[in-house]
Amino acid sequence: MEVVTVAEVVLFHHAQGLTSGVIGFAEELRGAGHTVHTPDLYDGHTFDTLEAGLAYSEQIGHEAIVDRGGRAVADLPAEVVYIGISLGVLNAQKLAQTRPGAHGAVLVSGCVPAAYFGHWPAEVPVRIHATDKDHIFHAEGDADAARALVAEAADAELYLYPGDRHLFADRSLPSYDEEAAEQLLRHTLTFLRSR
Repeated sequence: MEVVTVAEVVLFHHAQGLTSGVIGFAEELRGAGHTVHTPDLYDGHTFDTLEAGLAYSEQIGHEAIVDRGGRAVADLPAEVVYIGISLGVLNAQKLAQTRPGAHGAVLVSGCVPAAYFGHWPAEVPVRIHATDKDHIFHAEGDADAARALVAEAADAELYLYPGDRHLFADRSLPSYDEEAAEQLLRHTLTFLRSR
């Protein structure tokens, strides 16, 4: 009989907020048996456009958003996998690097230089996912940070899917790319089974 590993996951939303598409992604992970927490760092606000969401995040401040993420996991076990989508990568990456006990990180459509939070812990595996022509990911330095992290971390992989969408995994947005989203889900479930 095969033993199925069940992971505890914290999924941080992107700049448009905790949309129904982010919740849907969490439900797909739950459907595979995983426990998934979805902190709402925007206190219920969601935005129809990326520009409006980014303006709201600037209003709150990135430091405050990261602080909210830290408070959101304060009562959770240390042994979790952090997943961040775009803006949510800030929280996922910081916690994976600085909160002892992390079982892994999945960074979607974003990556910051590991040095921003210190160094990447050797025991924490990381998977980075983006589309290969995502202008935001490639023009703003995330792709370079991702390649550097893959070179630095002991267990890291970068997946680039055909397409140009940034928030490709959120089925509630016009930027949704079904094929890329399905590949992300498949790779993420495989990753979580190994945690």
